[in-house]
Amino acid sequence: MSEIEKHTHETVAFLEKELRFISHIIKQKGREILSNYTITPPQFVALQWLHESGDMTIGELSNKMYLAFSTTTDLVDRMEKNELVVRIRDEQDRRVVHIHLLDEGERIIQEVIEKRQNYLHELLGDFGKTEVETLSELLHKLHLQMEED
Repeated sequence: MSEIEKHTHETVAFLEKELRFISHIIKQKGREILSNYTITPPQFVALQWLHESGDMTIGELSNKMYLAFSTTTDLVDRMEKNELVVRIRDEQDRRVVHIHLLDEGERIIQEVIEKRQNYLHELLGDFGKTEVETLSELLHKLHLQMEED
């Protein structure tokens, strides 16, 4: 193994570890924020998918969340009971039911995301403008590469 390959392997291992730690911390902070709301972390993930992708069927939501259809159905039942979402029958095909995000679900998503962004903003306080721009560009590039894979 050449010195370049060794360096690349060590760098990649370091990046993987740092990204894993960052992901864990973000998840924990998100759960702290959610503890002030009446929704569970899986419900928040479901609301986020609906917020970002629009109405979808339980099957589509199940696939996005990597959950069993029955688990997603229970999740949607609880969110519907709490008036976060509503089921809407498709007008062209009455057998198809879409899950629609209601105002209360939208409000919770907006508040939680704003609190998460505020947390990140505080953390970036010691970073220079160029550092933040570079970090943003590189993370976006990595994200696009992962999407293509």
